[in-house]
Amino acid sequence: MEITRLHVAKRLSEVAIHNQTVYLAGQIAEDTGADIVGQMREVLGHVDRLLAEAGSDKTCILTCQIFIGDMANFAGMNEVWDEWAAAGHTPPRATVEAKLANPACLVEVVVTAALR
Repeated sequence: MEITRLHVAKRLSEVAIHNQTVYLAGQIAEDTGADIVGQMREVLGHVDRLLAEAGSDKTCILTCQIFIGDMANFAGMNEVWDEWAAAGHTPPRATVEAKLANPACLVEVVVTAALR
């Protein structure tokens, strides 16, 4: 059983790869001063970058979990998602309102994908 981990830190790895499946840690925005549109764009950019580094891309996403701090931001989050998601490859997705660890973070996205 081989597990590859990328960007390993004390508390977590950003990526784990096992059995042709890529697991991403929850992705948040670094620019917490941005609104939901800005934060969501940044977060999905992190997803794109990490999936590419692992040998995958957004067309291979198997499932996505979105944690949003306030459902008042749901429409703005979906606006960015709809621009980003690959037509014909939209994954199963759950969106949950949750109190995030850093209140300045408006959204956190967790992705599981297949390798290309």
